[in-house]
Amino acid sequence: MNRRNVLKTLAGAGASLAAAPLLMASNSLKPLGKPGVWSTQRPVDLGYKTSFARWCLEGWELERLCGAAVELGLDAIDLVGPNDWPTLQKHSLDSSMCNGAEWNLVDGFIHPEHHAALQSRYREMIPRVAKAGYKRLICFSGNRRGMTEEQGMTNALEGLRPLVALAEEHGVELCMEVFNSKVNHPDYMADNSAWSFDLAQRLQSPSFGILYDIYHMQIMEGDIIATIKKHWPFIKHYHVAGVPGRMEPDHFQEVNYPAIMDTIQSTGFKGYVALEYLIEGDPMPSLRSSMSALYPNIDAKKIAHP
Repeated sequence: MNRRNVLKTLAGAGASLAAAPLLMASNSLKPLGKPGVWSTQRPVDLGYKTSFARWCLEGWELERLCGAAVELGLDAIDLVGPNDWPTLQKHSLDSSMCNGAEWNLVDGFIHPEHHAALQSRYREMIPRVAKAGYKRLICFSGNRRGMTEEQGMTNALEGLRPLVALAEEHGVELCMEVFNSKVNHPDYMADNSAWSFDLAQRLQSPSFGILYDIYHMQIMEGDIIATIKKHWPFIKHYHVAGVPGRMEPDHFQEVNYPAIMDTIQSTGFKGYVALEYLIEGDPMPSLRSSMSALYPNIDAKKIAHP
């Protein structure tokens, strides 16, 4: 069929198509049904490890959260500071991303006026992380406040270089998190892959890398799989949540997590992928369901269907 005949056919069908737009829209929006839920065991050949961000369940005591993590087969709790490390250790859980050295999210390493305070805090914390047997410590760029990206880069390099050298001595990795500046963190400097990975490239250290938050970068620029394939050597840690709304990474949101997790695994990543999303209602069914988003190519026999 040539192009003219195709157009004639479409024109003839136009009236019938126009008569049922609401029906078509209704059918296209029907729920697809609850996806398979991860049972209790995961593939033994999974390269990376899994955790859950503590702040997402702030209403839970850490003891209870640790018990849930063990039940779910998680390896760690994410974003836990030194005061609570003994509780994790009691449950044989890792602190997958340590915090507590940062000043806040907006006054970061692009601000020279905060370098002295930040360097003092990180110099104290880096040896503590190493002594506790942990590996990763979070850091932040801070907000632009009219600063150009070039100046922010210069300032960040100046503030981070001595700390990266100290981190190398202790076998610790400083991880700068990327945020979106459209919805959650207006004016944040490290809100794009180009600037963030350029910083890691210039520092050229095994003790510095990027905490690549897929939720944030989907909002800012998308192109997640291509970015991971291009920059994976500089990615030390991943955060996962559904877009939009930072909800459960299920089939009602726009990110194709099975494909992304396949990509992460294909890079040989051995670090952590941490669930960091807002939970409504009873968290355990949600967490069990969300675990399936973290495991690529799950054997159908290992899925418990409702």
